[in-house]
Amino acid sequence: MYIMKSSSDGVFTKGELVPYGPIELNPAAAVLNYGQGLLEGLRAHRQHDGSVLLFRPEENALRMRIGADRLCMPAPSVEQFLSGVKQTILANKRWVPPTGKGSLYIRPLLIGSGAILGVAPSPQYTFVVFVCPVGHYFKGGLSPISLLTEEEYHRAAPGGTGDIKTIGNYASVCSAQKRAKDKGHSDVLYLDPVHKKFVEEVSSCNIVMVKDNVLSTPLLTGTILPGITRRSIIEVAQNLGFQVEERLIAIDELLDADEVFCTGTAVVLSPVGCIEYQGRRVEYGNGKVGVVSQQLYSALTAIQKGFAEDSMGWNVQLN
Repeated sequence: MYIMKSSSDGVFTKGELVPYGPIELNPAAAVLNYGQGLLEGLRAHRQHDGSVLLFRPEENALRMRIGADRLCMPAPSVEQFLSGVKQTILANKRWVPPTGKGSLYIRPLLIGSGAILGVAPSPQYTFVVFVCPVGHYFKGGLSPISLLTEEEYHRAAPGGTGDIKTIGNYASVCSAQKRAKDKGHSDVLYLDPVHKKFVEEVSSCNIVMVKDNVLSTPLLTGTILPGITRRSIIEVAQNLGFQVEERLIAIDELLDADEVFCTGTAVVLSPVGCIEYQGRRVEYGNGKVGVVSQQLYSALTAIQKGFAEDSMGWNVQLN
């Protein structure tokens, strides 16, 4: 794994690869007491020639810097972020699954590692990168998932931190997610906290609907994470000739869609086969992957895996 610490003036220097293992933290570390931490996630795929493709890593670096600014944290430069990620992948290259058999998930972390007992920015920060070989996020692979619409809890509120990848955003979804899974669903669909009728996102991914071959996804209003896969799907869809709208989407409109799917680094593109809302159960596609969902999944993953021309210049090749 890769570790780089900041000096007292917030400058990151002297990153290094170390054996994967526990990180020593003071009990008064800001991340442990006040949640001052960010995470990122990206994937690398092995090509037939043995090289490794990394998908849009600059976007993750930039998003971490935006989140760090919101949490009053210094952050590695884009170049430092990319260097740490590349070094970690190459040091763990044997763990990148064979072509078509999965991918290497990369997890960069930025945490307030300095000791401070009082609500204030940490005196020191640590940037960590580690990796893990993975398959599909949901156990059914590309098969449609089931979502339970959450009516009691909300993922984020206006003016909060819903649009950055702060670590606390994910702990707060666990209760609703467990309740959904206990009822046989795959995950939770969240509504806006003000009107309680506009679709926001799923626990760890964005959501898109298809109606009459038009794609619609919730407008980024500050409570929704600006997903890199979300943005990529929008651009791929537009290149394929689809009309794409970013706007407010009422839950009733989503329930009337022709297709619904989720997007995210971990899930890539997961078709939704069922949504439950206020006791009403709506199904899509008779348990099969929708035509548009399949087309977009195939187009995006072909680029990510190097099977199709990367005309957008998204991939970074590691030899």
